[in-house]
Amino acid sequence: QVQLVESGGGLVQAGGSLRLSCAASGRTFSGYAMGWFRQAPGKEREFVAVIDWSGLNTDYTDSVKGRFTISRDNAKKTVYLQMNSLKPEDTAVYYCALGANPYRSSRRNDYKYWGQGTQVTVSS
Repeated sequence: QVQLVESGGGLVQAGGSLRLSCAASGRTFSGYAMGWFRQAPGKEREFVAVIDWSGLNTDYTDSVKGRFTISRDNAKKTVYLQMNSLKPEDTAVYYCALGANPYRSSRRNDYKYWGQGTQVTVSS
């Protein structure tokens, strides 16, 4: 079994920064892609960012490109999401997810394990 635990969420003013972390335990971490998704009230869960197994290849949804950076430390079994220049529309619960294979995907169905989520609130 795999457990994913997110941390680092909170309340921040527009233009501020937060760094989310997601620590994994259980299954092998390094051989799989890791993704971040978010869900705002009344909306579906949406893709934010993904990093492949090697850490060399990443992908982002258009609305966060240039502002967010995903990274991973396979030795620590941890994936990070550095969020800069935050906007009120970034307010959501952020979830990390462990992929079912090594490669990048923006599809929820390509992820087998999910964390419990961490709240990010950006005030205007």
